[in-house]
Amino acid sequence: MTISHVFDTYAKTAQGRTLHFNVVLDEDDQQQALGFAKQWLDSINLEDAVVTPENCYFYHSLEAPAAIRADIDKNGYAIYKMEGCPK
Repeated sequence: MTISHVFDTYAKTAQGRTLHFNVVLDEDDQQQALGFAKQWLDSINLEDAVVTPENCYFYHSLEAPAAIRADIDKNGYAIYKMEGCPK
């Protein structure tokens, strides 16, 4: 069983929209979580979105569900989308 770490994350776009999502990874490493958050925002064409250490913080640890685990194994991280995120 692999335990993953969840970082509760908020980003603000240049247009003032807020995105709320979790970054899930195997390391309990805020800097890595921040990097993955920015990488994901770039991948959805929101390069201008701002995410700060104050808005990307450790939330809890868990055994990731299969779909999340597959993304972590493939990309090194997974994004669990919540409020304001594209589908």
